[in-house]
Amino acid sequence: MSKGEDSAPEPSRVRPATRAKREQILKAAVEIFGNKGFANGTLADVAEQVGITHAGVLHHFGSKQKLLLEVLDYRDQADVQDLESKRIPYGPELFIHLVKTAFVNERRPGIVQAYTVLSAESVTDDHPGRPYFEHRYTVLRKDVADAFADLCAQEGVREPATVAAASAAILAVMDGLQLQWLLHPDVVELADATEFAIRAIVNAVLNPGPELASYVRDS
Repeated sequence: MSKGEDSAPEPSRVRPATRAKREQILKAAVEIFGNKGFANGTLADVAEQVGITHAGVLHHFGSKQKLLLEVLDYRDQADVQDLESKRIPYGPELFIHLVKTAFVNERRPGIVQAYTVLSAESVTDDHPGRPYFEHRYTVLRKDVADAFADLCAQEGVREPATVAAASAAILAVMDGLQLQWLLHPDVVELADATEFAIRAIVNAVLNPGPELASYVRDS
């Protein structure tokens, strides 16, 4: 471990001025990684944006990899900062939270862009963010599946075998809509489209209709 890594302070023990500087760096890193990706965005880019030196960034975060992980954690904290429990809700309320998150995301395109770029990059070889995203999707799929189980019990519906697919689909739709929104913000209504998709998937679990193949007519 380098000297710079050794000197990185614990966020919970830093002074207010230092905490403020760390947040400045995190916000700059969100923008840099969102615009350039992790591979092409450099600590020098981040430092220039904040008005400090490359060594100054290392003093606060130790390494580029550690800064990336802090950026991802910063993004997670932004998701729950307005919640009393500081954690996403359990049970059916989770579906409402996911829709509310889409409305919030419309007001923070920088964080959405950074998340979209970094999550896509994480599938590449040896990307330092891959363990984070693997863990994130594993936890979220379970949380959504648990929410479906509670909702099915409340509605008197026997929990169907489609829950696993529905849980993955909700997360995929949310992330995919974010990408479309970033590319065409004047065309795609992120919050409205997200609400429609989540409502459609939830209804498909509670009241499954005919399979799509039944609509196909032999020519």
